[in-house]
Amino acid sequence: MRLISLVFLLFVISSTGTVAQKNILKGNIVDENQQPVIGASVYLEGTVRGVQSDVNGNYILKDFPHGDYVLRVSMLGYKDASFPFSIGDKESKEFNLVLGEELMLLDAFEFSVSRGIMGQEKMPEVDNFRINAARKNEVIRVGEINANLAMNNSRQIFGRTPGISIWENDGSGIQLGVASRGLSPNRSWEFNVRMNGYDVTPDPMGYPEAYFTPPMEVVEQIEIVRGASSLQYGPQFGGLMNFVMRKPDKSKKFTFESLNTVGNNGLFSTFNYLGGTEGKWNYTAYYQKRVGNGWRENGYFNTDHAHVEVNYAASNRLKLGVEMTYMTTESQQPGGLTDEQFNRDAKQSTRSRNWFSTPWFIPAITAEYILSDNTKLSWKTFGTFAERNSVGFVRPITQEDDLGNRQLDRDFYTTYGSELRMITNYSLFGKEQTLASGVRYFNGFIDRKQNGQGNSGTRMNFDLIEGGVYNRDLDFSNINYAAFAENIFRFSDKFLATAGLRLESIYSNMEGRFNIQNGQEVLLSPQTRTRNFLLLGLGSEYRLTSTTEFYANFSQAYRPVLISDLTPPATTDVIDENLKDSRGYNFDFGYRGAIGSYLKFDVSYFYLNYADRIGTIAQMGPGGDIFQFRTNLGNSVSQGFEGYVEFDPITAFLKSSRIGYVHIFASLALVDARYGDFATTTVSNGVITEGNIKGNRVENAPRKINRYGLTYQYKNFSATWQLSDIGEAYADASNTVEPNAAATVGLIPAYQVQDLSGSATFAQRYILKAGINNLTNEMYFTRRAGGYPGPGIMPADGRTFYLTVGLKL
Repeated sequence: MRLISLVFLLFVISSTGTVAQKNILKGNIVDENQQPVIGASVYLEGTVRGVQSDVNGNYILKDFPHGDYVLRVSMLGYKDASFPFSIGDKESKEFNLVLGEELMLLDAFEFSVSRGIMGQEKMPEVDNFRINAARKNEVIRVGEINANLAMNNSRQIFGRTPGISIWENDGSGIQLGVASRGLSPNRSWEFNVRMNGYDVTPDPMGYPEAYFTPPMEVVEQIEIVRGASSLQYGPQFGGLMNFVMRKPDKSKKFTFESLNTVGNNGLFSTFNYLGGTEGKWNYTAYYQKRVGNGWRENGYFNTDHAHVEVNYAASNRLKLGVEMTYMTTESQQPGGLTDEQFNRDAKQSTRSRNWFSTPWFIPAITAEYILSDNTKLSWKTFGTFAERNSVGFVRPITQEDDLGNRQLDRDFYTTYGSELRMITNYSLFGKEQTLASGVRYFNGFIDRKQNGQGNSGTRMNFDLIEGGVYNRDLDFSNINYAAFAENIFRFSDKFLATAGLRLESIYSNMEGRFNIQNGQEVLLSPQTRTRNFLLLGLGSEYRLTSTTEFYANFSQAYRPVLISDLTPPATTDVIDENLKDSRGYNFDFGYRGAIGSYLKFDVSYFYLNYADRIGTIAQMGPGGDIFQFRTNLGNSVSQGFEGYVEFDPITAFLKSSRIGYVHIFASLALVDARYGDFATTTVSNGVITEGNIKGNRVENAPRKINRYGLTYQYKNFSATWQLSDIGEAYADASNTVEPNAAATVGLIPAYQVQDLSGSATFAQRYILKAGINNLTNEMYFTRRAGGYPGPGIMPADGRTFYLTVGLKL
């Protein structure tokens, strides 16, 4: 924390010090009624220099070299305007602009007035050194959603995104568990999880579980690209999930915002943000503190988040930046419940000594350089220095805590990587084409220490007892090289196609002590793997009207063998020496767009093929002994329908309203995720029985994921009601209905849960938010955990409420 504070202070001092100004361009932007245009983007074409107009419509650009420029003004509801000009050394010029004559059609402007409650968009064709055309994608504008952001309520945040399944077993808001299309929501590991475009997981190719989630109060938007992102980001079946943090305010030297939240169960959260722009410098920083007792017994949490970002325009073509993010957590884990315990009292807990903590530090250095009017470069170098620590009594929930020494497990992550991207436009077939390409290097190291003896206390303590050792002590290293290229071919104003490839090279090695038996070390045979593979992708997009389009995309996917696959859970287990990585592909076909300014929609069919799934079966050795054999067992296929529609009836029938606007949305998904030829073996009284689960539903994959909502907005007030209607699922591939005694397998029942949230702004600076989550106090669960943080049923939170009071300067 001291390091973050010191670096931030140095940058602020540098940015506010005396600098010899080269020149100044300033002015005021108003509409045809002489009202200030707030938030207009004002930038110099072909450079990295840009600002926004402030609440009075004023803008100012400082410290750029003399020369000839084109000033570009962009604002939703208006056509872009360009103004050529020349400026000399140390010269000051003033351009006062009126955008009224460039106003678009009235209904489009009315749409911009009422669209503030539409928190879902799609990405533009080309944006931020990437190609998005022809892809199934969503942009969740977090700031436009009425939700319990202080607690990272994922049910509300992803409410408009079709097909997102959520594990709601972490009421603290520390970890996010989401997935789509029948994939596992476990810490979102099937997604390529990034923040501001760089990795934040321990190792995307070796241990991709997302222990870090940024506070949603500072997330500007969440970008989701379904499986087709494998070409430009990584081979994950789920695709990309990128958290874009709030950028420095470009209209002021200094902006400050404070949001303070209280709720039941002792909830208190304070979020404080500052940022601004001065000349060539801009900066942003936040700090969040969140503490509470949780909805369940033994559910205490205490978290701290801090982030600093500083950018500097070194020249008209070069922008440099540095970011640092720090998180520390203290989380008490209530553990799981049996079915009988859950039905009797879902709030209860029989584990009072289980604790979890994930200190996380993520530094990053970034640079953007404009080579020419048609070509730009982006470079990001980043690292993760983090831990995963747990201590507790983690035996089956049917066993009573013996109050003895607790099991202690610790992971230490040291990773770093770098990505260089280029995007360029060129002419072909009489049209402008776009090529995106890049290279990547990643080096990850995981020091895994497990099955150690912690103390017999009740508080969080990750120290071994005196003379204690970790029975398991493994080192896992992973080196990844990648290169990609993808091109948009525009054949006409209506039709385009995309084609691309990604080359991956992965080297991984694991070695160390697997166990200690009778005082003797059991060493793990070194597991070393090198593989190279090529992924291909094709897409197309046809614009049926000026606002609607058909899209289709095919992209291969890849799931490498992970550290957990190479680590047998018992000494008698055997790993297939020919264990293969999983391969497959995603396919999407859909129709999306808008009708007028009152209806938005995106409906699509998807098909996900997941081949060579990794699992374990029982085998009999030559001597008649039975052992567990981990190998590639078979394939699964997920297919179905995803649909999203949002309708504004007042704009549709009345165009405008003096009593406010109403938006109605539906996010619908039908997911049929089933296993193919998947061999299983059961052992009873020493007798092996062969079977097959072909046609069984994939575990943790509800067939129905539907969410509905209604938002009312009047001036600076809005309120949203949301209903989540989720179908039943199974906890295991055998589709077991009746639960076992330990509650680790069995049916996960369907459920419905409602949320109500509202917000209001007064005098443009005072903020009030409030809401009730799980309005009807539904008792439900989304997960049966086979191990930590269970085992057993992991109940979701019952009814909770929150109240937020904020100030913005």
